[in-house]
Amino acid sequence: MTDNFMWVFGYGSLIWQPGFEPAARRLARLDGWHRSFCMRSIHHRGTPEQPGLVLALDRAAAAACHGVAYAVGPGDEAAVMAYLRERELVSSAYLETVQTVAFEDGGTVEAVTYVIDPDHEQYCGGLAREEQARIIATATGGRGPNADYLFNTAAHLAELGLPDPDLEWLSARVRALLAGH
Repeated sequence: MTDNFMWVFGYGSLIWQPGFEPAARRLARLDGWHRSFCMRSIHHRGTPEQPGLVLALDRAAAAACHGVAYAVGPGDEAAVMAYLRERELVSSAYLETVQTVAFEDGGTVEAVTYVIDPDHEQYCGGLAREEQARIIATATGGRGPNADYLFNTAAHLAELGLPDPDLEWLSARVRALLAGH
């Protein structure tokens, strides 16, 4: 099932809104990277005046990120790549890479994977979780409230059996902040 397909690895909003109809979807893991709110969003979930935060893959030697690998149907590769580039490379903070991902049920595949450019001005790795929560609770961009992005991602990861403790903590904290306003 892995031969003859282009694969795309999703770890954030691609999990719940891939934007294309995949030929197959498999749970997968990417070693050496972790999912992190380390990118300031000035388009989709924030503005230049009030940036939000979105997830990116930040390199970390002992880390692993669990997500979803999507197979792109034969003949759909060019259209899917054009769509992904328009969506993911809007500000050049992500780098388009090909990474080896391991399927949860065995085997590996090379997958198009968007990772953070740590030298880009929108990179903000290492923010305290409380600061992340405050930013996410208040930011809104072209695709809506930053909190919705967090809640959707955390909920879909949990539904897939891939809970992320950091996102679960942030979700609870952002809900508390929103309730306090």
